[in-house]
Amino acid sequence: MAKKILTVDDSASMRQMVTFTLKGAGYDVVEAVDGRDALSKIKGADIGMVITDLNMPNMDGIELIRQIRALPGFRFIPIILLTTESQDNKKKEGKEAGATGWIVKPFKPEQLVAVVKKVFA
Repeated sequence: MAKKILTVDDSASMRQMVTFTLKGAGYDVVEAVDGRDALSKIKGADIGMVITDLNMPNMDGIELIRQIRALPGFRFIPIILLTTESQDNKKKEGKEAGATGWIVKPFKPEQLVAVVKKVFA
């Protein structure tokens, strides 16, 4: 499986921080600005994992997860929601859509890397 991670967030500074953290841990990173952009970049790319925000314009993280899970070859890749949301009902909705895990912002870089290593062997 590819060690390439798609990170999806409408915040440029958050994408930059996630990319910097993951590249420092040895991963290749593809950035997307929202769910629509992510879907256009995931098709044909050798993506092995997705880290997405929940609240974004055009397509939110929950809908993005549903769409990714419907794509051939992406049904079982790890998908982590990285969001400011921490309500149980949102987590339940994410899990039902197919999210592998949930990290609440702000995050510690070592926490993100530890979760990625755990689900992306």
